[in-house]
Amino acid sequence: MSLLVEKYLTFVAVIPKNAALYLRICKLKVVLMLVITAWVGIVLAPDMGRSWLVQLASLAGIGLVSAAAAAINHIVDQDRDQKMARTRHRPLAQQQLSAKQALCFAASIGIMGVILLLVYSNWLCTLLTVGALFGYAVVYSVFLKHMTPQNIVIGGLAGAMPPLLGWVSETGSFNAEPWLLVMIIFTWTPPHFWALAIARKQDYERADIPMLPVTHGVRFTKLCMLVYSVLLTLVCLLPFLIGMSGWLYLIISSLLNAIFVQKVTRLYFESKSESAMSVFRFSITYLLLLFVVLFADKLIL
Repeated sequence: MSLLVEKYLTFVAVIPKNAALYLRICKLKVVLMLVITAWVGIVLAPDMGRSWLVQLASLAGIGLVSAAAAAINHIVDQDRDQKMARTRHRPLAQQQLSAKQALCFAASIGIMGVILLLVYSNWLCTLLTVGALFGYAVVYSVFLKHMTPQNIVIGGLAGAMPPLLGWVSETGSFNAEPWLLVMIIFTWTPPHFWALAIARKQDYERADIPMLPVTHGVRFTKLCMLVYSVLLTLVCLLPFLIGMSGWLYLIISSLLNAIFVQKVTRLYFESKSESAMSVFRFSITYLLLLFVVLFADKLIL
């Protein structure tokens, strides 16, 4: 036991030297987006009188567990990452970090995140957050990603959980409203990732990952993206229809969805990979703006 502790302390001591590498395996941009959507879940939840410092600690817990899941994903995918132009420069693919180092780091920040959630949130939020980690890092990364072209659709639920986590961290209970926010992200995920999969189709073929453009062709994938973008537009109406948001959200979300559908429709009739990357990049901006508008709309209600 003492030897194990000594090895762990030795590992912790060298973390500062490789800080940039450890930050890279956390997928900070993705984690930041998850934390923002969780924050919106907190803001939209009924006011329970918690201080902003306690809310911030809850968000930090969600962020640390999400970063741990991202690090585990790097470990699982390191061999395939070496075959893909988009990912071959990742620290584990370049052997700048070992799998053992990455796993110790993931365990450390994951445990820190769980402790923060237990202390400053509640057991239900903690359980859901750990479940989301398991869903992404194990169910999706280890199994679904390499088994079925519906990997993104099924596995997307784990990535759609943060608004619910934020809501539950505030209230300690389930409600219907945050599930609408989950449905927005869940419906947004397929056209978002399939756009990237179209642009990087050869990468996924080399890595033997059965993304939809690889297994069913680009044309069929574009049709599915169009269907999901229309479905996303309909789902985005629900927060307004149930009184969860107001006219500001309705107007701006409708505009964002119109642009999204227009870009996906344009992609359907074009064959340029640049159009697919345009959809992919816009989809990130789209989701960020949508949740910012949900936040702003709450302030003026």
